[in-house]
Amino acid sequence: MYNWNTLPRDVVAKGGERVGFRGENMMFVMNFISPGLKVPSHEHDFEQIVICVKGHMNYFVGDQVFEMTPGSMVRVPPHTKHHVEVLGDEIVQNMDVFPTIREDYRHLVSYQANEFGGSQEGL
Repeated sequence: MYNWNTLPRDVVAKGGERVGFRGENMMFVMNFISPGLKVPSHEHDFEQIVICVKGHMNYFVGDQVFEMTPGSMVRVPPHTKHHVEVLGDEIVQNMDVFPTIREDYRHLVSYQANEFGGSQEGL
């Protein structure tokens, strides 16, 4: 068992941090996004589920904009540009769920090495 509030945070940029947790074939990332942080639009080859845990944000998926508050969920299809914009002055916490272990996020789950073969490569 782990708690996302006590895991070491990966600092993405000033005002943006994240932690990760994984299973055998899936991963989640908890993002902490401060007001004013500009998150660039991006896309990837896999689906993503976004869940607003805390705060208020606009989530851009393709040409749609979803105003999200705690409890809101949205699906980002593969190969679809997406990004977030914080609304208000509260830090947003949003959980991203991925159906795969992202290679570029493996460092976020290195603390789980013993659960998956005991080496970084097993992650």
